[in-house]
Amino acid sequence: MTTAPERTRRSLLVRTGLAGAVALGAWVFKPKDRGGAHSDYFLELSRALAAAGIARPTLIVDRARMLANADAAAATLAPSGLPLRLVVKSLPAFGLLDPLAERLRTHRYMVFNGATLREMIAARPASDLLLGKPLPIREAAAIIGLGAGSPAGSPQWLIDTPARLREYIEAARGRDVRIRVNFEIDVGLHRGGFQTIEALKAAIDIAKTEPLIEIAGLMGYDPHVAKVPDSNGAFRRVQTRYREAIACLADELGADPRTLTLNTAGSPTYKLHAAGTAANEVSVGSAFVKPVDFDIPTLAHHAPAAFIATPVLKALDRTRLPALENVQGAMALWDPNTQRAFFIYGGHWLARPESPPGLRYNAIFGRSSNQEMLNGSRRVALAVDDYVFFRPLQSEAVFLQFGPIALYDNGAIVEMLETMAVSA
Repeated sequence: MTTAPERTRRSLLVRTGLAGAVALGAWVFKPKDRGGAHSDYFLELSRALAAAGIARPTLIVDRARMLANADAAAATLAPSGLPLRLVVKSLPAFGLLDPLAERLRTHRYMVFNGATLREMIAARPASDLLLGKPLPIREAAAIIGLGAGSPAGSPQWLIDTPARLREYIEAARGRDVRIRVNFEIDVGLHRGGFQTIEALKAAIDIAKTEPLIEIAGLMGYDPHVAKVPDSNGAFRRVQTRYREAIACLADELGADPRTLTLNTAGSPTYKLHAAGTAANEVSVGSAFVKPVDFDIPTLAHHAPAAFIATPVLKALDRTRLPALENVQGAMALWDPNTQRAFFIYGGHWLARPESPPGLRYNAIFGRSSNQEMLNGSRRVALAVDDYVFFRPLQSEAVFLQFGPIALYDNGAIVEMLETMAVSA
């Protein structure tokens, strides 16, 4: 029989063991110090910004990296011979589009709103323009007929339903202008478009009765393929649906599919189509600047080429949170990455802190578009007026938030690129 003293000693050993296990577990899971200094690349960017007198939040594009990404895309597509269509919303500045178009030998562009379409018609009249989404008829009707006689003045309007097709027919009649339409087909993304061959055939029949309508082709967008568990199976299904739609269009029109615009892909999937596809062109945009959301296996051969730089306004040796001053010391002891606080010029962008390493947002303090707080360890040796760098999560929209884009090349800011009109 166990005596009372033995039970007490055993209980004490158990409690001591549990306490030790908890302490050991806490030590194992204690956050590591992730702080550090700028790499040589970001030190060089910092020097270039300072030399250019830039002291406000600025979007930077590395020209050499962007063109290297263009070369990577060209090399990937070369065996297939697939033409490339530049996605304007991802590169909303002629100073980005023009060097890419020259490098890739393309005059094909995909546009996504009326403001950009107007700019492209006026500034690049020789362009072959395809809408990447169906525009409301109230916006499209005001543009139909602009730039008549030039290639850009005859864009391929994207049509996703019979009802929208009828609206565009009425707009064409109202201006007595012949227009081209491209049918959006659902190849698996399920974001709209014609889902069945029967629905596509019905739309073709409507278009064939109107002399002012020219059917120019098909568009099947498939970014989901790069993200679903069975990418190979999803890609095969995309190809099957696309081939069925092409066969329907060819039969109904009696046309050679090679004379039509059969658009597909996007940055996440263009590499897959290079190995064989039912389409005859691919669209690519974000891959040339590679924001964070495009850190995916199919774009492993591309490098980040876009960053946001902003100065540090306030660099504090310790973090002090409102109403939590008494516990901040314990928090910093537990997590060294909360030791210092930096308040930057601007903030709350669709972006991730990139350099120096170890910076992160403070969930308790919250986000700010005015003076965002970033935390880091004592190994983050930032001072007032030093630059912090972010990587955008995406390029569209973000690229239009900062005014002129700083074009970086060979150690210097070589040009400030005017962006297109702010638009959605």
